[in-house]
Amino acid sequence: MQRLMCKGKLHRVRVTEADLDYVGSVTIDEKFMKEADIKPYEMVQITSLKNATRWKTYALPAPEGSKKICLNGPPAHLFSPGDIVIILSMAQMNEEEIDLRLVVF
Repeated sequence: MQRLMCKGKLHRVRVTEADLDYVGSVTIDEKFMKEADIKPYEMVQITSLKNATRWKTYALPAPEGSKKICLNGPPAHLFSPGDIVIILSMAQMNEEEIDLRLVVF
């Protein structure tokens, strides 16, 4: 049996930018991506603590150490600089692959 599992989590990170004039994605500090095991172009889910908005898109790396979290394209209408969000990465896993350790930042 396959289960959809949370494999990485960036908990309560602050949106630093929202750029409407982009084709769409979320740009995340490369250090954060490494720590949460998020690969470039991997699908992620972003949830706003302010209004429970949830968005799925792909992640792009920002320069390491920049602390950048930028919502690009359509989600720029839904998330604003200063918003606190949770970013989840997920994976299909079988029972042998499941590791219940959750990376939280």
